[in-house]
Amino acid sequence: MKPLLDIEDLRVTFPGRSGSIQAVRGVSLKLGRERLGIVGESGSGKSQTGRAIMGLTPPQATVTAKKMMFNDIDLLTASARQRRSLRGRQMAMILQDPKYSLNPVMTIGRQIIETLQTHESVSRAEARDRALAMLEAVQIREPKRVFDLHPHEVSGGMGQRAMIAMMLVAGPELLIADEPTSALDVTVQLEVLGILDRLVADRGMGLLFISHDLRLVSTFCDRVIVMYAGRIVEELASADLANAQHPYTQGLLNSLPRIGHDRHPLPVLDRKPEWAL
Repeated sequence: MKPLLDIEDLRVTFPGRSGSIQAVRGVSLKLGRERLGIVGESGSGKSQTGRAIMGLTPPQATVTAKKMMFNDIDLLTASARQRRSLRGRQMAMILQDPKYSLNPVMTIGRQIIETLQTHESVSRAEARDRALAMLEAVQIREPKRVFDLHPHEVSGGMGQRAMIAMMLVAGPELLIADEPTSALDVTVQLEVLGILDRLVADRGMGLLFISHDLRLVSTFCDRVIVMYAGRIVEELASADLANAQHPYTQGLLNSLPRIGHDRHPLPVLDRKPEWAL
């Protein structure tokens, strides 16, 4: 079956005072209509990989790849106008913290309607109905009330659900979620994951789930990619994560606390220079 996303040798380079810095170094991946997790520490290149796919890399950076295909669209040769039309309509990205992603001076409902009307020719009334239905789909109990609220008037969990609703209202085929639950407490985190899981299953989307939480990814995703220093060091099925072979992945797993085990202090990851080569 043809993959939804096919990337080969993706590199993202930023200029620096002492020379260029490669934030992403030769990443290759394929994504079908499944849940693919990308894990690694802060600075490992996870978010820059997602932003490069979306075409949201800062202008000073250079993005290169041997192949970067989304369906039958070559993202490397697509014009800026074509990339803008893809964002929201066919691919969407949920960022880490809704406080910095939602417009603080616009109501939540107006932002969702704006997203929908950007990509579809719909009336204001139809857009409102679909926005309310989407808020209900992400398990917001009083969608009509939340529709008229500003982002600062809702909790972090509700803001994140509103962000998910805004990203999904136009029906994208690919969803990139960049640590969508990192700012949420455990109970709300589980609810948000349940929403994403159901929407992926019902809509047949491909989900690229970026996280630093190995335990979370191992239970939620179908496959896992482990990144270190801008490159992929291991790729395996989530069910096989406990049997990881790379010492970096093993070190991350060994650093996790375990219920019923007295592990104080927790082991510290002993990084090896050769991992970054």
